[in-house]
Amino acid sequence: MGNPIVSIIIPCYNQGHFLQDALKSLAACDADLYELIIVNDGSTDAATNTYLQELSNQGYHVIFQENQGLGAARNTGIRAAKGRYLLPLDADNCIYPAYLTHGINILDQHPDVAVVYGDAQYFGDRKGIWKPGAFNLQRLMLGNFIDACAVVRRSVVEEVGYYDNMKIMGCEDWDLWLRIAFKGHRFHYVEEVLFDYRVNQQSMIRTLNANIAKQNAIEEYFIKKYPEQLDFAFGQQLLLYRIKKKPWRYAKRFFLQKFFPAYYNRLLRDNKMYKGFLYD
Repeated sequence: MGNPIVSIIIPCYNQGHFLQDALKSLAACDADLYELIIVNDGSTDAATNTYLQELSNQGYHVIFQENQGLGAARNTGIRAAKGRYLLPLDADNCIYPAYLTHGINILDQHPDVAVVYGDAQYFGDRKGIWKPGAFNLQRLMLGNFIDACAVVRRSVVEEVGYYDNMKIMGCEDWDLWLRIAFKGHRFHYVEEVLFDYRVNQQSMIRTLNANIAKQNAIEEYFIKKYPEQLDFAFGQQLLLYRIKKKPWRYAKRFFLQKFFPAYYNRLLRDNKMYKGFLYD
């Protein structure tokens, strides 16, 4: 397309077996509204590479690069994009046509809105609907509740900076949302299922959530990156929130810290206990 409105960017790393479902969902969308950019982020799976090469031969816009990580793959797609809006789509998910139309209409009519997001239908190892709810900055600071699959104003991404290519992958979209929110841009929630979210045992987010060491490392990273926003006052408010949510866990934590400090510190050092600021 010469002048697409939305650039849909799909990073793909060894997920060629899922990508076909994503492409089928795009076939139901109005082709005049979007362009598709697929970024092969150094896949090592032969079947994935063969499939992506076939797509390229068929005329799909496929960019091949050495493996650089999820954030860098999305950034490659953004730099090649022509649309004024962006829609990052994971290779194993699917979108509904309404996501494009709602996103375009809202962003066109409301210049102060930077991000449009909606509900998701789980499929795979989990069923049900994910309803993130209306935007709340304090909630976003506590943890990410907005998936990367959202319609985003490209000029705002260029203003705040592209995705951070974090060494520990899994929170690149959260980091971008924080930067956009801290700059004062608005998020618009559409209470409607707008994409399908695949859940499987090997997914990145499940692996991350089960790894205490990685979560503690990401916590330290965010605190250092946003010292003015994630400051002591915020820490106090968050602590009260966590205590109300899981009182027994914090009673145990305080007991160990007061009466068995050496053991408590060893648990923290060995990543057998959450530090409890952002992820607990």
